[in-house]
Amino acid sequence: MNEAIPSRLARLDLDRMKGYKEFLDFYYGRQWEGRERRSERRLIFNYAKVFVEKIASYLMTGINFAVDPVEDSDEARVRARKAESALYQVYEGEHLEQLDLETEIDCAVLGDACYKVIWDTVEKRVRVTAPDVQGVYAWCSGDDISRVWRIASRYRLSAEEAELIYGVKPKDKTATIVELWTDRDFEMYLDNILMEAKPNPYGFIPFIIFPNLREPKKFWGISDLPQIMESQRELNRAMSQLSRILELSGNPIAVLENVEESEDIAIRPGAVWNIPEDAKAYLLDLLQGGGVNLHINYIDLVYRALHDLSESPRSAFGGIERDLSGVALEIELQPLLQKVRRKRIIRAAAYNRRNEMILKLLEKYRGEDFGDNHLRVIWGPVLPKDMARKVSSEQVLVQMGIHSRRTAMNEVGVMDPDGEFERWLEERESILRMNKELNAKSARNRAREGALVNQAEGVEE
Repeated sequence: MNEAIPSRLARLDLDRMKGYKEFLDFYYGRQWEGRERRSERRLIFNYAKVFVEKIASYLMTGINFAVDPVEDSDEARVRARKAESALYQVYEGEHLEQLDLETEIDCAVLGDACYKVIWDTVEKRVRVTAPDVQGVYAWCSGDDISRVWRIASRYRLSAEEAELIYGVKPKDKTATIVELWTDRDFEMYLDNILMEAKPNPYGFIPFIIFPNLREPKKFWGISDLPQIMESQRELNRAMSQLSRILELSGNPIAVLENVEESEDIAIRPGAVWNIPEDAKAYLLDLLQGGGVNLHINYIDLVYRALHDLSESPRSAFGGIERDLSGVALEIELQPLLQKVRRKRIIRAAAYNRRNEMILKLLEKYRGEDFGDNHLRVIWGPVLPKDMARKVSSEQVLVQMGIHSRRTAMNEVGVMDPDGEFERWLEERESILRMNKELNAKSARNRAREGALVNQAEGVEE
């Protein structure tokens, strides 16, 4: 049964693959339908691309990770700090900040994204990649879409790469590689020929597939583009039409009435036209009667609809025409904040799963022991915050016993709360020791001065 899977992949999920191609074309600006006529002007104002990248930037602002021990003991806390440090080492070594932003943009366009977490046996480290979801296929367990029992990853290699990596020279210029993963088994095919079959070395499927936004009861997600595609096309059409009108108005059309023949009719300052007595000549004014305002008003209407459907108010682009307080700005940007929150719920589960895989690989291949921990994703604020006010409120919460110092540091964006707290304790201990030494020195000086005063008084007597 498994031998037939690689050859069947090209026929699976055809609608999903067709949708991916359509969304990518639209994102890159291929937004007009039909074939362009020679005399037709087609302008493209690619707001779709701008909306996707703008929301991705807001979404990925200030992401951090935290590891909390399940047990309340010093040993468990040490292990949790060690796990957190290991995650940040992988995060920096794999340049995951850049990879996550690129993957987020891809996810918003296609509707789905994927991470792959494996152990690099050559470099002896964890590798995190983002395979093209257009080559990823998943099988779920019955009606439970959250349980994936098999994943296939399909990609191409050049003939040179295939020969270098696998020692096989393919017949064509490229070779199709298919990886089949389950919890127990791994199989690799090259051009539908089984090249390797072995038990899964990790004990888990090293892929995390997640949607851009979840459609109820469906495994694959939905893109940010479908709801704005029609408005984007209409904006392009309306702007192109207005551009054509303005171009014709700048190069006016000469209208001649009751003239059968005309020669040497030129439109230029001081030009003289010779026409019959009962004929009339004039320039066609396409802007008369305020007609152009109708086009501008319609474009403004389409433009507002585009912002509404994308849940990205104009103020998200910095175009605030009036002064707004922090609360007023937050209300103004509520559509964007709600969309970012919906996405962050999905991303948090994906990132926690990825971090869990990273720690399992480090434990397996480096012999680390991180213990049982609770993984968390700490998101930065979407909107600019008054740091002084935030610190002041957290200070009150800590003093009242509502927040711990660690929680307060998480809230204000400290990346390593435990390490920062230990450094604070070391500074506090140093300051207390220094103050104690200074106080003791001052006490000795006062005692010495007192003894000298008493001695002087005794001499005078």
